[in-house]
Amino acid sequence: MNPFVPLGAPRRSILLMSLVDVFDRGLWRLSLLDSTDFAFVPVAKLRCSFGGHRGQRQCCQKASVLFPGNDLHRNVTFRDAGEGKGEKGAFPNGNRAKMSCPVCGALWKVLVNGPFYVLSLLKRKLKMEDTREDSSEPDAPAQASQPQPWTFSKSSLIRKLRQHLISSRSRPVMAAPSSSGLEVLLGTLQNAGDMESMLNILNVLDELLSAGTDRRIHHMISKGGSEALLTALVNSARSFTPNYTILLPLLHLLAKVGHRDRQIGLKAQKADAVLVVLGLLRQNVENARRAAACLWVLRVFCSSVTTAELLGKNRGLDVVFRLMSPHTTKHLRTVKAAADAFTAMLCSKMNCRTAVAKGYIADLLKLYEDWHNNDTNLKNVPIRRALLYCLHLAASSSVGRDAIVAVDGISLLFQTTQTCLTMKGLESLVEPAIQLMRKCNPKIPLPLTSDRSAYSFPLPSRPVDDWEADLELYDGSSEDDSEEDAENEEPDNRDYEDDLETDVNKLRPRPEPDRPLEQLGQYVHLCPELHHDFQDLDSSSEVDESSDDDSILEGESNYKLNDHRNSASPSIRENHFKTNDFHKHYFGCSRKGQEGQSSMVDRLLEKYGTSIPNHDPRLYAATAADTKSIAGYSILAFPDFWGHLPPQEQEPMAKRPPHVQRKKVFEDLKRVICPEDMINKVVFDMDEPSLQCPSDVCPSSLRFFSKFESGNLRKAIQVRSHEYDLILNADVNSSAHCQWFYFEVSGMMANVPYRFNIINCEKGNSQCNYGMQPVLYSVREALEGRPHWLRTGSEICYYRNNFCPRRGQKHPFYTLTFTVTFRHEDDVCYLAYHYPYTYTTLQTHLKMLEKSVDPRKVFFRHQNLCDTLGGNSCSLVTITACPTSRAWKHLHQLRNRPCVVLTARVHPGESNASWVLKGTLEFLCSDDPVAESLREAYIFKIVPMLNPDGVINGNNRCSLTAEDLNRQWLKPDPNLSPTIYHTKGFLYYLNSIGRTPLVFCDYHGHSRKKNVFLYGCSMKETLWQSGSPINTASLKEDPGYRTIAKTLDRIAPAFSLNSCNYLVEKSRASTARVVVWREIGVLRSYTMESTYNGCNQGLYKGLQTGTQELEEMGLKFSQSLLTLRRNSAHYSSRLIQHTSALLDLDDRLLPHKSNTRLSVRRRLSQPSLCCRISHRLFLLLYFTEEKSVNLTARTERAV
Repeated sequence: MNPFVPLGAPRRSILLMSLVDVFDRGLWRLSLLDSTDFAFVPVAKLRCSFGGHRGQRQCCQKASVLFPGNDLHRNVTFRDAGEGKGEKGAFPNGNRAKMSCPVCGALWKVLVNGPFYVLSLLKRKLKMEDTREDSSEPDAPAQASQPQPWTFSKSSLIRKLRQHLISSRSRPVMAAPSSSGLEVLLGTLQNAGDMESMLNILNVLDELLSAGTDRRIHHMISKGGSEALLTALVNSARSFTPNYTILLPLLHLLAKVGHRDRQIGLKAQKADAVLVVLGLLRQNVENARRAAACLWVLRVFCSSVTTAELLGKNRGLDVVFRLMSPHTTKHLRTVKAAADAFTAMLCSKMNCRTAVAKGYIADLLKLYEDWHNNDTNLKNVPIRRALLYCLHLAASSSVGRDAIVAVDGISLLFQTTQTCLTMKGLESLVEPAIQLMRKCNPKIPLPLTSDRSAYSFPLPSRPVDDWEADLELYDGSSEDDSEEDAENEEPDNRDYEDDLETDVNKLRPRPEPDRPLEQLGQYVHLCPELHHDFQDLDSSSEVDESSDDDSILEGESNYKLNDHRNSASPSIRENHFKTNDFHKHYFGCSRKGQEGQSSMVDRLLEKYGTSIPNHDPRLYAATAADTKSIAGYSILAFPDFWGHLPPQEQEPMAKRPPHVQRKKVFEDLKRVICPEDMINKVVFDMDEPSLQCPSDVCPSSLRFFSKFESGNLRKAIQVRSHEYDLILNADVNSSAHCQWFYFEVSGMMANVPYRFNIINCEKGNSQCNYGMQPVLYSVREALEGRPHWLRTGSEICYYRNNFCPRRGQKHPFYTLTFTVTFRHEDDVCYLAYHYPYTYTTLQTHLKMLEKSVDPRKVFFRHQNLCDTLGGNSCSLVTITACPTSRAWKHLHQLRNRPCVVLTARVHPGESNASWVLKGTLEFLCSDDPVAESLREAYIFKIVPMLNPDGVINGNNRCSLTAEDLNRQWLKPDPNLSPTIYHTKGFLYYLNSIGRTPLVFCDYHGHSRKKNVFLYGCSMKETLWQSGSPINTASLKEDPGYRTIAKTLDRIAPAFSLNSCNYLVEKSRASTARVVVWREIGVLRSYTMESTYNGCNQGLYKGLQTGTQELEEMGLKFSQSLLTLRRNSAHYSSRLIQHTSALLDLDDRLLPHKSNTRLSVRRRLSQPSLCCRISHRLFLLLYFTEEKSVNLTARTERAV
């Protein structure tokens, strides 16, 4: 530790300066911010040497004191007033060091008595006169004339400190008695005329603010610290000869404090400090140190736009830009400070226009190029980065961007950035340069004749042109996925508080219908199980339930999740498939073309065969003839016609190559820099009939086609030899909602990478940035026995581009880019956003399920809920178990089963929801014992596709009305939203006859999150989360809404309990989940979200979900419903016995699930224990709502 420098200051300053030196040496640091905020920081060793008194050079002996950091303490002896002998300090360990100097003695008295002693001195109000002798006896002046020895005491210390603070050229305005030490210092600083006093106070403040966190700076700002510093600055700078000994530390401290004060610019204007600092800068242009200090202060002043404009009006830009010199090795700190100040001043658009008008933008580019070319040793990277930030601020205005483009700045930045990529240590320059180039890249309207969809549909009681006027009002940035959170990646960082419902009246269920009860009679026929007489059953015969029970307990589950990974069609053995022949013989779906195509279908099936479960190509073609589309589709997509099997192996998430987005952006920028290298040839266009046929129109390019059911591709443009820009079609009667794609591509070369850019996506982020891939179906692979939709694509990324709508809308577009390498020459392939599931596929599947079930066991009814606007049928499926006989007991049990209502596909682009529902349907219709138990326990009412028209016509989100049907549940229009109107009416009908559904679940897909999870509704959780003052303890709410999620967390590997929430948001008030909960009174009203990507937890961690995993999720959801019936009076012994099949599913459970459950299951699997505990008991123990239950203890008690 360095010794104190001897001080030669007057007595009135020695105390304060001594304290400053103590602060500087780190002996102890006393925070003057608050009377209770201090810290005693011991150091290893202190050597002090103070200057002598009245010419006495060394009046104190040096003393060394080791404080409690080193386990060595020395006694200290000091002298106090009135004491004739030394007094020992409270330090142990025997060694003594006498201190005869009164200054050191007083100082050690301060140290021993603690920081509170000094703080009490600083906080006293200084009301004394310049001399204390005025209040003494009459003979005091005579005594004072004689020199007296200077003995320090506590009273002497107080007097000298007060005398120091009082004796200045102008008497300061002192603080109130309750003022803190910080306020005393700030008040003294504003009015002190003594240079040395100001320096001491500035040093104290600088030391206080240098230690600790920003909390100290913010506290000082709250006490008026910024205003005090500004006042002191103005007072010091306005003197005839400014003293830079004071101004420099004052400017440094002001820059430090102003950086944390958001109002510093406005305060500087109010104190007239802005132009003062600008004047100081003009006077010191040649003095680098002073200029840098002024520039730092001007930079913080420009946090206010008005301050920046004030500087611009007073030619501040000229002064600052003059200091931004070309490459030099001198005054680098000043050049960097000038670049930062210039950047801050460009926050004003007026300054940006001024800079453009004076040619500063071109000069900035030249400066950047000069520093780039001459900075060979890479020592001036911060200056180059500061120049880039200058250009960034300039590019924030349109005039700035135009100026950069006008001087070919993008080419310059492109060349310099390519050089930076080749040199180590310049990575920090690459990202800002790329962002600057992207910002300056001119906006280009989409190469379309119109923003609106290529398809339009006349709406009832609404002219076709009405919706065109609404297009200009649409802002695509407001689009939000159903139940989705605006998140960047996995963390759920959305702020719910502003959107949560806090009105208790709106949160309370109110099951009054929104229509007259007389209208509900039209839904009577939708409950055929309640009126069917079951005449085919023999009422006189009773089934021996005991014998059935025994056989079921001894047997195993007959149903396993359809595992088709290893099944395949017979391989092709002759004559390789020719895509040219395929294009000549498209599969027609119109009735006129069916006869001509039937022979081709028969030949294909005879030659190649197919073994897709629950799929028949002939039935599909016949069903497609009844599907009505706006475009009048006459072509069947081969994957939908032929069928699909899950791949043999699960597919991992794609690994994102490093800097892939940077690479793609560079390639996009080359279009602007080198436009002559672009092909820009349209190879497919739905608006041009001549470019819709996939014939040999462009033999050197790929061929595209999308005019089939659920297809979506509007235009394809070849930009390079193996790169294509693809434009999606907006939803019908809309100009937005572009995300879903499904198209055919052919004419490719094998093993050649093709880049596809979908350039008009609208979502702000995508799981494609986090491992998700599109899917591909190869016709040749299918005919060779591998009919799989496979995840495909490399170098996948999703980023904002420079395209914009043609009119009226300002929302940005995003590019989804991926590279595909095809395996076969001249193949026919299909690319899609996710696994397609068409309306015709659903109708075919329902017909095959109806044929496959045993009508004596399964009551299966496929009915028409209503017709859509497009003239298609909206299906309603009823599934339950047939009664054992026509006996009153059995019929009564059937008609008292609770209802479970399931819906799906309200958003056409969420095809994963249909695959989950497919798993539910197949499981409920199977012979699995658990499925039999579910049919005996519930009546399932299923609407598998709420938006058939949107699915058929390739929409992503809306129906034919260009409205989100999941926002129409509050007041659905019977003419414009018939499927929602009648689904809600049917739920009202069930409620009116006393059969309110036990569970309602709407299946959805989620594009921004991983895993599968539930959204539910809870009044208490919503009020608690929103911070409502309502006492939620007084509210009663059944916690059973969490049961299904807890069960799924135990049995479903793709399910994530942590992603579930039960908050009711204002923006979701018109969704199915919230409306059914509030108006129908369904406690367990859910939205189940399934990811497009994959899982980041559990058994499927790191894997993308396929159709097999999605169907499994539907199966697991069905199984979870058993937990709701275990305490029911109708919970029959047959149902309990059937549920023992769940043990088979538990065998492949689940690394992320509870270790307690696994250990209990292992104990129960031991022969000595299994022989005593039935499967029924285990099921009841396993499916319990409370996770914290000690299952082991319950099992022992049961035994």
